[in-house]
Amino acid sequence: MLPRLLFIWLSFFHPFYVSVTEIEQVQKTRVVQVSTRIFFDDLEKAIDKKYKISVNILKPKDRKKVNECIAAYINSHLKVSANGLILPLRFIGYEIEEEAAWCYFESDAVAPVKKFSIQNDILYEQHDSQINMIHAIVNGKRQSTKLDNPFSNAEFNY
Repeated sequence: MLPRLLFIWLSFFHPFYVSVTEIEQVQKTRVVQVSTRIFFDDLEKAIDKKYKISVNILKPKDRKKVNECIAAYINSHLKVSANGLILPLRFIGYEIEEEAAWCYFESDAVAPVKKFSIQNDILYEQHDSQINMIHAIVNGKRQSTKLDNPFSNAEFNY
C-alpha cells in the first residue's frame, strides 16, 4: 500500500523520476515474479531513444511490437539473481494504472531464495535524478531499498 501511495503522490509532481520494482518468490510454485511500475511517458521516451522506435503504450497500434520493446528495454536494465544465479525473466505483459505502466515478468521455478542480488538502472540514461525503489519478498518477509542514480545494485539476504 505504501509504495502505491508514494507513487501516486509523486505522480502529481512529475518530473520526479521514480520506478518501483517488486520481486517475490511465490512459496507454492517457487516462481519468482517481478513487477515494475514506470511512468509510461518516460518508458516511451527511453524505448524511442534506445531502439529508435516510437511506441504508444496507452494506445498501441501493434501491441506485439510494444510488448517486445518493453521486454527488451526492461530486461536490459533489470537483472535479478537468486542464490547467485541470474534469472531469465519472461515478459508476461503490462497494464496501465494512472500515469504509469505496470510491467510483469516471471522466472521458472528456482530453489528457495536465500539471497536476491539486483542490478536496476532503469531510466538512468534518461534522468540524472532517477530513483529506483526495490521491494523483495521471500516467505512473507519484505525488504526494501532505494537506488539513486548512478547506484544500481542491491542485495537482500533471507
